[in-house]
Amino acid sequence: MSESKREYIEYDVVIVGAGPAGLSAAIRLKQLNPNLQVVVLEKGSEVGSHIVSGAVIDPIGLNKLLPNWKEMNSPIKTEVKEDKFYFLGPAGSIRIPNFLMPPLMSNDGNYIVSMSKVCRWLSKQAEELGVEIFPGMSCSEVIYGKNNELKGVVAGEFGKNPEGEPGPMYEPGMEVIGKYIFLAEGVRGSLTKKIIKNYDLSKNSDFQKYGIGIKEVWEVDHSKHKEGQVLHTMGWPLGNNTGGGSFLYHGSDNQVFVGFVVHLNYKNPYLFPYKEFQRFKHHPLIYDLLKGGKRIEYGARAISEGGIQSIPKLSFPGGVLIGCAAGFVNVPRIKGNHNAILSGIAAAEAANIAILDGRSNDTLHEYENKIKKGPIYKDLTPVKNVKPLWSRLGLFLGIIFGSIDMWFANIFGINLFGTLKHKYSDHSSLEPLKKHKLIEYPKSDGKISFDRLDSVSYSGTSHSDGQECHLKLNDYSIPLKFNLPNYDEPAQRYCPAGVYEVVKSEDEELRFQINYQNCVHCKTCDIKDPSQNITWKTPQGGEGPNYSCM
Repeated sequence: MSESKREYIEYDVVIVGAGPAGLSAAIRLKQLNPNLQVVVLEKGSEVGSHIVSGAVIDPIGLNKLLPNWKEMNSPIKTEVKEDKFYFLGPAGSIRIPNFLMPPLMSNDGNYIVSMSKVCRWLSKQAEELGVEIFPGMSCSEVIYGKNNELKGVVAGEFGKNPEGEPGPMYEPGMEVIGKYIFLAEGVRGSLTKKIIKNYDLSKNSDFQKYGIGIKEVWEVDHSKHKEGQVLHTMGWPLGNNTGGGSFLYHGSDNQVFVGFVVHLNYKNPYLFPYKEFQRFKHHPLIYDLLKGGKRIEYGARAISEGGIQSIPKLSFPGGVLIGCAAGFVNVPRIKGNHNAILSGIAAAEAANIAILDGRSNDTLHEYENKIKKGPIYKDLTPVKNVKPLWSRLGLFLGIIFGSIDMWFANIFGINLFGTLKHKYSDHSSLEPLKKHKLIEYPKSDGKISFDRLDSVSYSGTSHSDGQECHLKLNDYSIPLKFNLPNYDEPAQRYCPAGVYEVVKSEDEELRFQINYQNCVHCKTCDIKDPSQNITWKTPQGGEGPNYSCM
């Protein structure tokens, strides 16, 4: 492709991603130094449109960022009033007493929120402080300096044709240059992947582990709604050897957030995470609540689950990783937003000191030290063995020994099992077809359970026709020649949006089809493909899902 001349613009700090981490960093930078020039670049059509989270938020980060947030007309109003844990069987359930749970699992003082709405509110606070926020601005490339330092990103490139070449309406985008670049893209961001590889940031960390979280927002009958109730389940419909569970949060206005998480280290290639979620909703405990209700929205997102062992080096020449780009999710608590906010604050404080000292585009070691010695590592350390124990021992023994390890850490300040490693990457966990039986899933009823394409229509997803496909195959022969005979091409099932199909033509010839228009940007394909043949990259700005209350 011929190089087009790009204009450039300079800032003190460039932030990629308007999630809780990026927005918190922007706010803190302007609190510390109103004269700093700070910009936030967001690929969604508006702030919050690509945010998916449970979510019950621990306000520890907000308390530090905006101590008077309760007086600031925030959308954070529904305090948790009741916390329930259940183990599910096919038709019944057993409630797990709260007193068996380590204190860190308590949701006292936490709030049920829509993170889409929280991020829109945070963006207003940032703009009032003078932060420039540009939605619809995908960042497609990184810009390095002469000494391999990160200097900026390319934002706003539009108009490539299906071959990846400039089309008639091509716009080359702009070089956005900064003294420091904060990557706040969320899980498995396309630029973050490049940066981790370029600087070998993961060389001293364990495999990152992931889950796929699928969520729906429902409006239920007023008589069934219990504002402030939090419910988590484990067990059915997943078996002992497949990790995952559910959440169901009663928000305001008769809305409930219901979601299902499947750990992506599952072994059975016939497993269908989306259909496991649809089947889960027919459990009596859930069905009775949703019956007669109305589904409002649907979405899906990958979740980082590796914990403290899997966190890469966080700082590099010219920038840092913050939020879920770094992997700060606390898996047992099913929470990461508080750590995302705290990481944004820490990065802002480190960058501000460096800029005041006249530095730029060097390594912010101060940020790394703040994270390791601060509340984020304090939050993640006691729970670090829960995920590896679950992976090694299965649900029943994994939860028992994981709870023992958390209790031990809570009482004695150290983990009973030390620091356990993750044995393998998620993409390598799939086993050949011959080791597993086909899973027969019930048909959707159109009332409680739905087909994937019907669900995608509730995500507001839109991608323009005639553009370059943002889902790249390294080798176009692999889906049919390797994945299909060995794993029945699992992309047909692990994708929650029906993007990938194996299509048979009239002359019985098979073809691997990518319906990129359906993509909800969950990144599961980039993670779970057994051949690591699929690369997700950001499409042109403003495209993808358009969530309003996720």
